[in-house]
Amino acid sequence: MIEIIAWVALSIGLLCALIIIADLFGHPQQMAIMNVVWPLNAWFFGPITLWAYFKLGRVHKGEQHHTKQQSPAAQVFVSTTHCAAGCSFGDAIGGPLVMASGLAIAGSVLFTHYIVEFILAFLFGILFQFAAIYPMHKDKGIGHALKSALKADAIALIAFEVGMFAWMAVSHFLLFATLPEPTSPVYWFMMQIAMILGFFTSYPANWWLMKKGVKHEM
Repeated sequence: MIEIIAWVALSIGLLCALIIIADLFGHPQQMAIMNVVWPLNAWFFGPITLWAYFKLGRVHKGEQHHTKQQSPAAQVFVSTTHCAAGCSFGDAIGGPLVMASGLAIAGSVLFTHYIVEFILAFLFGILFQFAAIYPMHKDKGIGHALKSALKADAIALIAFEVGMFAWMAVSHFLLFATLPEPTSPVYWFMMQIAMILGFFTSYPANWWLMKKGVKHEM
C-alpha cells in the first residue's frame, strides 16, 4: 500500500512540476532562478505549489514582472519556496550519494545523511540566493552578493533542515527497520514529506528575516 501511495504522490508532484515548466516557456520569471525554484517546489509540494505559482508567481505576457499585490504571508511563502528549492535540491543529491557510497560517519548512516545533506543543502541554498542577488547588484561584485546571500538565507536554510531531519529521524527509528533505497518510490515519498516539513519550519524563519529587512520579496 505504501508503494502505491508513494507512486501517486510522486506522480502528482511530477505532473505539477511539468505543468509549471510548460507555462514558464511562455511566461518566464523576471528573476531567472525562480524558473528553477517553482518546479523544484512542485515536485514535493504538488498542487499547493501549482496553485501558488498561478496565484502569486506567474508573469503575464507584456509585463516585466507580476504586478499582483501580495499580502505579507504570500510574500513570505514565495521567499520560502526559494529557500526550499535550494535545500531540496541539495538533499535530493545528498541522500542517494550517501546510500551509494556506503559511508557511515561514527558508525551511523543517519548521522552521515545529516552531515552530507546539510552541507549540500546549505551550499545550494546559498547558491540559489546568490543567483537572485548578484544579477541585481553586479556593480558591487561577487563578494558582496555572496555575503548578502549568507546573511539573507543562512538562518532559513538551517530551519528548513531542522524540519527535514526531524522526519528523517522518524523514518529511521520508527517507520522502517531498514531505510528504503533511492531506487524505491518509498524513499522519494519520504523525501517529499521531509521537504514539506522543512518548508513549514523554514516559513517562520523567513517571516522573521523579512520582517527585520534582512530578506526582501522575491
